[in-house]
Amino acid sequence: MNILITGGSRGIGFEMAQCFAEIGDNNIVAISRNEAGLKDLKNACIRKNVQAHLYPIVFDLEQVSQYETVLLPKIQQFLPHIDILINNAGFLINKPFESITAEEALQMCSVNFLAPAQLTRILLPMMRKGTSPHIVNISSMGGFQGSQKFKGLSIYSATKGALAVLTECLAEELKESKISVNCVALGSVNTPMLKEAFPGFTSPVSSTDMAAWIVNFAVTGGKLFNGKVIPVAITTP
Repeated sequence: MNILITGGSRGIGFEMAQCFAEIGDNNIVAISRNEAGLKDLKNACIRKNVQAHLYPIVFDLEQVSQYETVLLPKIQQFLPHIDILINNAGFLINKPFESITAEEALQMCSVNFLAPAQLTRILLPMMRKGTSPHIVNISSMGGFQGSQKFKGLSIYSATKGALAVLTECLAEELKESKISVNCVALGSVNTPMLKEAFPGFTSPVSSTDMAAWIVNFAVTGGKLFNGKVIPVAITTP
């Protein structure tokens, strides 16, 4: 399989790339602006499977204007088509709504919503060539309608809610292309982002366990689900 994961330098993205490296002869592109984290990821994948094909791409997903001219050619160097796209990258600023600047709000919107939307758009021709192509958007229970909400996470949660709605819309638009699009709304997972959102809180769910679940869903879920927003949570947080 050919897989692309954003936000691969830490947390769940880091663990998902290792899972894909371990389970078979997969080609994995991992995107992050953190070059050191991607180097660590490549070494970790090789330790899992000496024949692992992990291709790191250092790129800042906020640079939306450079997706087609800079990012797409880099991806095409490594993958002729894409079977699985996991829009995992996220950015969080924990601040009261009244204190969030326009620049901070725009940064969260850019990474959490606009980046997966535009990346998906430019990759659709490559996904149409894939085998049972599946797009998995990683959202949050903060963006899941009717779930408990928390102070300081208003804009972050709103951007994740927008990603969930985008998922439902794209599933409808891409039916004829036979591309499945689903969204998983995650509860608390022990990641660096959880520490940023809830300092001092420890989740009962490890990033390794959550990554393994998402990888299995990415491989098999597209055959059974389309346009679904699926809560995956024991605690919130």
